[in-house]
Amino acid sequence: MQTLKNDILTVQVSEMGAELQSIVKNGYEYLWQGDPAFWGRRSPVLFPIVGSVWEKKYRVGGKEYEMGQHGFARDMKFELVSATDSEVWYRLESTPETLAKYPWPFVLEIGYKLEGNSVEVLWKVTNPGSEDMFFQIGAHPAFNYPGFDAQTSERGYFSFDKSEGLESITIKEKGCVDVDSTYLLNVEDGLVPLKSDSFDNTDAYVLQNSQVSEVTLRALDKSPYLTVRFDAPVVGLWSPPSKNAPFVCIEPWYGRCDRVAFTGEYCEKDWVNALAPAATFSASYTIVVE
Repeated sequence: MQTLKNDILTVQVSEMGAELQSIVKNGYEYLWQGDPAFWGRRSPVLFPIVGSVWEKKYRVGGKEYEMGQHGFARDMKFELVSATDSEVWYRLESTPETLAKYPWPFVLEIGYKLEGNSVEVLWKVTNPGSEDMFFQIGAHPAFNYPGFDAQTSERGYFSFDKSEGLESITIKEKGCVDVDSTYLLNVEDGLVPLKSDSFDNTDAYVLQNSQVSEVTLRALDKSPYLTVRFDAPVVGLWSPPSKNAPFVCIEPWYGRCDRVAFTGEYCEKDWVNALAPAATFSASYTIVVE
């Protein structure tokens, strides 16, 4: 476990999955602590896929592979590359085991940079192979609801850097989306109310096409509690359906699950990224504790 610390925040990161483990301000824990009764993870990286592939199968050059939801990097041990009081970097490289289920060699680097009241999460994906590689990458941080009370139904609010016409694509079957079915989020005075049953019928809100680049979780009094800023083209918002869970996830994605019944090549997936030999893809998102 590596610890980053300044006068405002104390942050911890594990080498397993290079996963964020804790964000503490004034003795208060903002990051969900992984109670398996609700959801046993905290902030896993999603690589080399985001979400689900149809029937847990995908194809490269006509050959079929199997892949579980959100890929395998979150369950692998990363190598610590460097660490200071304010920044830490980890690396994961492809192995014969990963190549058997994902046929492209890769180098995945994940960094965390602490500055003031914010944590920047940085990703670098490098293609060391001789052919173009295709991949997706995403975040899945879970944040404790402010002032959570299991006996009440109100949880707080979301606000965005855009407040009108916010559209979510529908998750329909086996964790995949119906690309022809969307719906508008229920925005009231610029806010989306969050309740204990908000995700019971939708599983998740999935906003694509760069509709927003900032999501703020607000307390019951509508004051800002935590903000996630990003350039990713897709963001997922999720809390476990029908569990009255004490947390909600704000997930910037460079990728998305398959559409229902998709049986094309991996390189034809929606929101897939292509990387030329020797090239590096770089991206980041920032968690701001208000």
